[in-house]
Amino acid sequence: MSEIKRPYLLFLGDAPDQLAAKVAQGIRDWRPENVVGQYRMDGCGADVGLPDMSLAEGRRAGAQTLVIGVANRGGVISQAWKGVMREAIALGYDIASGLHNLLRDEPDLVAAAREAGVQLHDVRVPEEDYPIANGRKRSGRRCLALGTDCSVGKMYTALAMDREMKRRGLKSSFRATGQTGILITGSGVPLDAVVADFMAGAVEQLTPDSDPDHWDHIEGQGSLFHLSYSGVTMALIHGGQPDALILCHEPTRTHMRGLPDYALPSLEALRDLALPIARVANPDCAVAGISVNTQHMGEDEALAYLGEVERRMGLPAVDPFRQGAGRLVDALLAI
Repeated sequence: MSEIKRPYLLFLGDAPDQLAAKVAQGIRDWRPENVVGQYRMDGCGADVGLPDMSLAEGRRAGAQTLVIGVANRGGVISQAWKGVMREAIALGYDIASGLHNLLRDEPDLVAAAREAGVQLHDVRVPEEDYPIANGRKRSGRRCLALGTDCSVGKMYTALAMDREMKRRGLKSSFRATGQTGILITGSGVPLDAVVADFMAGAVEQLTPDSDPDHWDHIEGQGSLFHLSYSGVTMALIHGGQPDALILCHEPTRTHMRGLPDYALPSLEALRDLALPIARVANPDCAVAGISVNTQHMGEDEALAYLGEVERRMGLPAVDPFRQGAGRLVDALLAI
């Protein structure tokens, strides 16, 4: 991926809720030094806690790239957004997007960018041809975050564990598999844009042979229980050949994201489904811990819930963003 100029102005557009702005939230939480502010359209229901700026104010603050921080269902660019993008291009912004609807496929944006001499970055485009998975056992160790649903904290979990291991001086890498992770770290594979037969092979290539004591923390995607996105999850499990799984959950959800007729599975159901599938590729795979996204809970409620999960599952249960990932890393190193 060609270098995306920093700092960014994060475009929240008309995101209906906080979850829809998860790309912007992830960048704000993990790379705040790369961001000057946020741009919100009328009716936006999200706020990532940055100064609200107009496009002109963002440029005066030094912003070089307008990053589309919204992940809507289907990954489409609306006509309302395009007006803002054309204005941004005229002001000298590069545009970066991780949507399925590619910037390069919008003739008016391409023409405007060419005239202004700016760049359009489509993050969700595979940049190489990936092989079909071969199942060869690779050296090194791998941990995969799996969720009961989409957008429950799988990326945050992997990033937090990688950061904690690096803090301890251990060998560790975060392996991004989605647009937010790629925008945060600058590299990775946009896995849900890879042709299905090559997804597991792309994960094998993303997590190559390494030192025996090196851990790859693989960013999870989708959920085995989500009827829309289960395929990408399966590719991560078989291509990643994880030695350890971290189960991720958001307890305040009332249904699967985008599927109001489907309830979330229990953590026990996720464990009992995922572990046999993971052991097809790695018979020694184990569940190391539980990551719970408690952002919508008060402190006492969160601690009580984590304690109950830990007693029920017999595994450390923490919110790694709220409390740190130390206990999850301890559990990982103990398996």
